[in-house]
Amino acid sequence: MIQQELIAADCIVVQKPGAIVSDMNGEKVMLSVENGKYYNLGKQGGRIWELIASPIAIPDLVSALTAEYDIDRETCERDVLKFLASLQREKMIEVTRR
Repeated sequence: MIQQELIAADCIVVQKPGAIVSDMNGEKVMLSVENGKYYNLGKQGGRIWELIASPIAIPDLVSALTAEYDIDRETCERDVLKFLASLQREKMIEVTRR
């Protein structure tokens, strides 16, 4: 059994290929070709999805988001890690350690 890498602040994340993404009224919606499920990422989740199109370290992802949104770093990191964990459970991202 393959064990998934736990997501932590010292990880690098990137989208896995195989998702069809569309913008609907400013929110990202996605179809996973692999598991046949639809997802509504919302505006902020959609922005995270855009930022992880290329491999990005979580601290850099959090910095980009705190520069764009009115949110403190600690709250942002906690929310980002939670969101990425849900994407990981759905096999939508790849996670590696730095």
